[in-house]
Amino acid sequence: MVSPDTIAAIATPPGRGGVGVIRISGKNLAKLIKALLGKQLKPRHAHLCQFFDNDRQIIDQGIALYFPAPNSYTGEDVLELQGHGGPVIMNLLLNRCLAVGARLAQPGEFTLRAYLNNKIDLIQAESVADIIAANTAEAARCAVDSLQGHFSAKIVALVDLLITLRMLIEATLDFPEEEIDNIQALHIKEKLGQIHTQLERIFASARQGKILQEGIKIVLAGAPNVGKSSLLNQLVQDDIAIVTDIPGTTRDPIQRTIALDGIPIHIIDTAGLRQTSDIVEQKGIERTHAAIQSAHMVIWLIDSSLQQPDPDNGNQLLAYIPADKPQITVFNKIDLLNEAPHMDEEGGNINIHLSAKTGAGIKLLHRKILEIAGWQFNHAGEGIFMARQRHLEALSEARKHLDNAQKFMSNDYQLELLAEELRLAQLALSSITGKFTADDLLGEIFSHFCIGK
Repeated sequence: MVSPDTIAAIATPPGRGGVGVIRISGKNLAKLIKALLGKQLKPRHAHLCQFFDNDRQIIDQGIALYFPAPNSYTGEDVLELQGHGGPVIMNLLLNRCLAVGARLAQPGEFTLRAYLNNKIDLIQAESVADIIAANTAEAARCAVDSLQGHFSAKIVALVDLLITLRMLIEATLDFPEEEIDNIQALHIKEKLGQIHTQLERIFASARQGKILQEGIKIVLAGAPNVGKSSLLNQLVQDDIAIVTDIPGTTRDPIQRTIALDGIPIHIIDTAGLRQTSDIVEQKGIERTHAAIQSAHMVIWLIDSSLQQPDPDNGNQLLAYIPADKPQITVFNKIDLLNEAPHMDEEGGNINIHLSAKTGAGIKLLHRKILEIAGWQFNHAGEGIFMARQRHLEALSEARKHLDNAQKFMSNDYQLELLAEELRLAQLALSSITGKFTADDLLGEIFSHFCIGK
């Protein structure tokens, strides 16, 4: 339920800046505006105003914008005060807003009110945060598309197809003597197949969007002095990790983020794995184990220049990396062998031969990382939806119910069970946008069929 309170908050980041913004939302802001500005404002016009305290002393001077309900971001009256972006001035102005009747807004409360007032749906509300948190240009573009309602439109269209199909089946249930003939005449099986196909397309786009939003967390692991820090420096194109011939130089994990084809890649350089009596190095190795467990992918480095590689290397790989964790084995230092970069795959094992020092073979590694992550490059994120884990779970739930529905179609036309599975699929999809009422289906049925016949 929408709170009747008037809320206020600083809408710009903390710290000093050229401009700071105070946002206020509530019902009937006329008295608050009069108290703050000493005059009323023309809707949707920029006014140069003085901002007053209780004693009519000027706090600041800036721009005031008034957006009356319902034509505002939250659907309520909204006032924005644009003043000078110093923290002291901003806090003085915010405290003045609180003194004249507003309360401090909770995190995300402006967007929550926009959702509760039907200005945006849940997907669009979440996309506001996604735009702010975007790590790459592609992620930002996809988040803007979601805010514009493109993802929501796909979900709503799919829900409409489900409602129509449920409507046909529910109507058929009222005439049991004609069930089979009605099903065949209405092509219900074909319609169900079309819905399933459309869901799979949305699911594929949503999976790509989740990769674009969250990125891929990759751990560089291996024995000491195999070139992990050099590879990190090569990948990020900067000397951020210290490279020496002394084993155990890297103690704490070092993380940096790069973008490959617009995908955020979070790379973590870790302490070399070996037996050691150095307590500090042992702590670093423990953190390496923890990083490997939480990573999406592990790049295991081996020094290919060694004539007799460490015999424990393979055992370490099996011991430290979970069997189901995607991994790439990198044979580093091929420059010392005058070897050309190449890649080979044997029995599911991916081996890339490269030089972290010269960069030879890095492109092979880039391509394989994206391939294993399941990323399919799409210029400007076209057709990709900025999806979250809950969206994927809801889509997966809907797919499960559609699979069950197809089974009931093939098994003596169990229409009651079929109708229930379609209802559950609709609920799962509607949870993505946050829009569903039981009256949706009833309205469709009564507007298209004469059930009392």
